[in-house]
Amino acid sequence: MAVDAVGATNTNQYGTTQETNASKNANVDYDTFLQLLVAQLKNQDPTDPSDPAAFLSQLASFSGVEQQIQMNTKLDSLLTGSQLGQATNLIGKTITFNGGTLNGVVSSVHLGGQGSLVAELANGTKVTIEEGVIISNE
Repeated sequence: MAVDAVGATNTNQYGTTQETNASKNANVDYDTFLQLLVAQLKNQDPTDPSDPAAFLSQLASFSGVEQQIQMNTKLDSLLTGSQLGQATNLIGKTITFNGGTLNGVVSSVHLGGQGSLVAELANGTKVTIEEGVIISNE
C-alpha cells in the first residue's frame, strides 16, 4: 500500500489532480480547533482527566501558527504591491538583454510565475526582468 506525502496531490487516470486528505485538513481554522478542544474536554475520562496546562499550551501554539500564516499572507500582498510599483516605472524605458545584443522599449509589464516581472516590448517580445537585463532611459 502506497502512502502519500502530507499535502501531496494525486493524479488519477483522467489526468486531473486531487488533493489528499492531509492537505485538505491543513486548512483547519481557529474556531474548528476550539470546537475540537471543547469536544475533547466534554468526552474525557472523568477518572483520568487531561492536563489543562497541555490544552493551554496547544491553544497558544495554534494561535501563534495562525498569526504567522496571517503575517505571511500580508507580506505576500506587500511584496506584490511593491513589485507592481516597480513595474510601472519600467514602462517607456529601454531594456537591453541577451548579452547586449537585443534591446527594445517596454510597452507593458506583468507579474509572471513566482513573482517575477515580465516586460513586453513594443515589438511584442516578452523579457523576464532578471540578472543581466539592463534598464535605461534611452
